Amino acid sequence: MPTARRAEADGGPGPGTSADPGSGIGSGAGSGVNTSMGSGARSGAGSGASPAGALTNLTVLVPDGTPTDSRSAVAYYLIRDLIVTLELPPGQVLVERDLMERLELGRTPVREALRRLSDEGLVAIYARRGMVVAPVHAGDLEQVSGVRLELEGLAARQAADRADQHDLQVAADLIAHLGSQDRSLEPRDLIRLDQRVHHCVHHATHNHYLQQTLDEYLTLSLRLWFLGLNRVQHLQAAIEEHSELLQAVADGDAHRAEAAARGHVRAFWEEIRAVLIGGPGAR
Repeated sequence: MPTARRAEADGGPGPGTSADPGSGIGSGAGSGVNTSMGSGARSGAGSGASPAGALTNLTVLVPDGTPTDSRSAVAYYLIRDLIVTLELPPGQVLVERDLMERLELGRTPVREALRRLSDEGLVAIYARRGMVVAPVHAGDLEQVSGVRLELEGLAARQAADRADQHDLQVAADLIAHLGSQDRSLEPRDLIRLDQRVHHCVHHATHNHYLQQTLDEYLTLSLRLWFLGLNRVQHLQAAIEEHSELLQAVADGDAHRAEAAARGHVRAFWEEIRAVLIGGPGAR
């Protein structure tokens, strides 16, 4: 994403301040999400704990099979979760020592995680000023959703053609789960379920490079989702629509799977655009 690259070209915010979150889309204020940098918001990895064990309560899920056995990976996923869920809001200055204390991790894994998050557009680096959570700009929604519209459609088409028995079983389990859902689920549980569906389809492509790219753009979309979470009206209905996508993949119907995936992304784009920017979404 160009946001982080733009940041490197200017002076950025001073230490201990928050950067301008962009064009008024939001910085977590009023979102109902804890934006404190205090150490109690998340349990850290702990010096004696298994690294992967620190990732059990994430909102932003780690796709199955992703290596998580290094402390750098743990730091990456923990900080990514804090950023996407707005516990670290857009513009928040990132102080390595604060993150080290909060996550109970050393300087090297935290620093490596921040660099990786910068590459993915979630952290902005300012020359001589340090790092901040990347701002969100009005154009980000259109750019992220435009890329996802094409990539999710491609992934669904490939998944329908390439799904193996394991993929089909995971899809069948998710279809059954979606059909038995309690309509009183909390938003974060629905968001986790949404990711499980996407990860199922992504894995079924058996295309590692496509899966990596899809995961990055799904993460960017989730942050936009959290910015408007309290005002999104049809979250549960949007998740339940995934049954159509999964069934098309299970049936090997590439055309129907692609149409379902593109329809889901387009509906997300339009609703979030209406909430964050106003007006109808572009098709």
